[in-house]
Amino acid sequence: MFDIDFSQALHTLSIALVPSLLGIILHEVAHGWAAERMGDPTARFMGRLTLNPLPHIDPMGLLVFALTSLSGSFVFGWAKPVPVNPRHFRNPAKGMMMVSLAGPLSNFALALLCGLILLILLHILPPQTWSQSNTYIFAVSSLQAGIVINFGLGWLNLIPVPPLDGSKVLAYFLPGNLAWRYLQIERYGFIILLVLLFTGLLGQVLMPLVRGSSQGLLTLLGII
Repeated sequence: MFDIDFSQALHTLSIALVPSLLGIILHEVAHGWAAERMGDPTARFMGRLTLNPLPHIDPMGLLVFALTSLSGSFVFGWAKPVPVNPRHFRNPAKGMMMVSLAGPLSNFALALLCGLILLILLHILPPQTWSQSNTYIFAVSSLQAGIVINFGLGWLNLIPVPPLDGSKVLAYFLPGNLAWRYLQIERYGFIILLVLLFTGLLGQVLMPLVRGSSQGLLTLLGII
């Protein structure tokens, strides 16, 4: 049986909620924005170029997010994919590569933004003065979580397993027929990811990247 401390789990969920949802939603909006820049207005017509979470919510993705948050394990979830029609692109292969890359890059940018806000907060309100304030501790914890979570989302989506974004990026550099065959793996993609997750291989790949990126950013900003 699972031994879950629900008060601690809810506390973890509350800290992770805003940076996780913002990261997941911004990731999809970035796909739609990039697609529009490449000539495809589908995302705008479908009302997906908005930070309002309602048009983006995927019930299963939201449930997985809640369960992983409550369990205290790796926080994970997803939104509904933004519709993209590559027929509108002048170069469909390049267009899909750029659109796919926009999602992870938006997460890296959000991680950087969280780091910068954290730096400003620590300079304006030094910890030795505000360390007893629950609001202050919550804000600092949420910003720290935002760095880790968004680096996690960015690196996770760059893994070259279809349908993750990294697969579209890799496919652009493969010969046409090989790229097509490679992307056909998408039908098994979710199973492959589950195998990687439950065997621990996913964590062995992701955690060093996330830990290194987070510590690197905090060191660069002079926070640690």
